[in-house]
Amino acid sequence: MQKLRQIFLLIGDIILSFLALLLALNIRYKGGFSYDIFKAHLLPFAIVYFVWIIFFYIFGLYDLKTIGPKGELIQRMAQCFSVCLVVALTFFYLIPFFGITPKTNLLLDIIIFAILIFAWRKLFYILFSAVYRINVAFLGKTHLSASLLNEIKNQPQLGYKIVGFLNNQRNLANQIKKFKINTLVISNDFHQNSQLANQLYQCLALKVNFLSLDRAYEEILGKIPIDFVDQAWFLKNLSESEKSAFDKIKRLIDIIVGLVLLVVTSPIWLIAALAIKLDDKGPIFYKQERVGKDRKNFFIWKFRSMKVDAEKNGAVWAIKNDPRVTAVGRVLKKFHVDEFPQIINVLKGDISLTGPRPERPEFVKQLELEIPHYHLRHIIKPGFTGWAQTRFIQYARSKQESHEKFQYDLYYIKNRSFLLDLGILLKTFLLFFKTE
Repeated sequence: MQKLRQIFLLIGDIILSFLALLLALNIRYKGGFSYDIFKAHLLPFAIVYFVWIIFFYIFGLYDLKTIGPKGELIQRMAQCFSVCLVVALTFFYLIPFFGITPKTNLLLDIIIFAILIFAWRKLFYILFSAVYRINVAFLGKTHLSASLLNEIKNQPQLGYKIVGFLNNQRNLANQIKKFKINTLVISNDFHQNSQLANQLYQCLALKVNFLSLDRAYEEILGKIPIDFVDQAWFLKNLSESEKSAFDKIKRLIDIIVGLVLLVVTSPIWLIAALAIKLDDKGPIFYKQERVGKDRKNFFIWKFRSMKVDAEKNGAVWAIKNDPRVTAVGRVLKKFHVDEFPQIINVLKGDISLTGPRPERPEFVKQLELEIPHYHLRHIIKPGFTGWAQTRFIQYARSKQESHEKFQYDLYYIKNRSFLLDLGILLKTFLLFFKTE
C-alpha cells in the first residue's frame, strides 16, 4: 500500500515538473511564448528533472513520514531544492550541448516547481489522511499490537484508519462487515487455536487482507519486532544459502564502488589529515576493534575525532556533545567525514558498503545478553552504512536505541537486495545534512 502511494506521489511530481516548465516559460516570454521555445527547453529540462527526482528520494520527499504534520517537509525541501539548483547550474554551464544556458528561466522554474511540490504533498496528506483510508483492525491485544496501533495512529498520512481491537469471543465475520475492515492484523497464534483458525477461514470470502503482527510491522514500519518473533520465524525467513550468488556479486560491487569513492573523496582525506595534525599534532587515524561476520573481530579505521587518551578508562557509549571530541573532530563528525577511512575496510572485505553497522566487542557481549536474537546480526557482513542508519538517523547510545536499530537490521538481513542496497546508498547522502 505504501509503495502504491509513493508511486502515485512520483507520478504527480513528474506531471508537475513539466507544468512548472510551461508556467515558467509563459511568465518569462509572456506573449512571445511559442512551441519552439518549449521544444528547445524540453529535453535538457527533462534530464534535469530526472536527476532532481533522484534527489527527492535521497532527501526523503517520498517518505510518507516526512509529509505528516509533524514532519520536516519544509526543511527537507529547502535542502533538496538548494542542491537541485546547484546540480542544474552545473549541468547547463558545464555541459553546453543543448544551446541554452538558462538563468531567469531556471530560477522561475525551480521556484514554481517548489511551490507546486509543496502544495501537492499537502494535498496528498489531506487525501490519504482523511479521505482514501484503509480500515485496519487488530485481533488480540498485546504490548506490541498496542504499540503498532499507536504508531499507525500517529502517522495518518500512511493512509490507515484504526478501527480498534476486535472481540475474538464474538463472530468475526459480523464485526468485519460492520466496521468495513480491509486489513486485519492478527497478534494471536491462531495455529494453536482451532476455533479461531476456523473463524478466520470463514472470513476469506470477505476479501480481507490478513497480516500477522510481524508482517504488519515489516510492511508498515520497515522493521521486525524482535520481541515477537521466535526461532521458527528465523528458520522460515532467513535462508542464507539462497543469498550466496547475491553476496558474491555484492563483493564485486563493493570493490568497484569502493575504488571510485576512494578516488573521489581523496581531496577531503588530505584536508582532514592536515586539520587533525594542525589541531593537536596527534595521530591522524584511529583504529577500533569491531565484531564482523561470523563474530570475527577486525579493526575499523576512522579519522581521529577524539582526544588521544579519550578511552583510557575503557569503552563507553557515545554521548551527545561528547567532551572527548576535539574541535576538528566535531566538524568531521558533523559531516561524517571521520567515517571515510572505512572505505579501506570495504576494499579489504572486512565490511560491505551496506549492512548492519559493526559494534564493539564489549558492547556486543552486553547486547547479546539483553536483546533477543542479537547474535544473528553477525550472519552477514557488516556495512559502511545500513538500513538502520537511513531509518533511525542517530548513533545508538543505549540498550534501548540498540534494540530499535536491531529491528531495522533484521529487516535488512531478511529483505536485502540490490534495489534495497541502492536505496540505502542514495539515502546515505542525506546524512551529510544531519547533525548529531
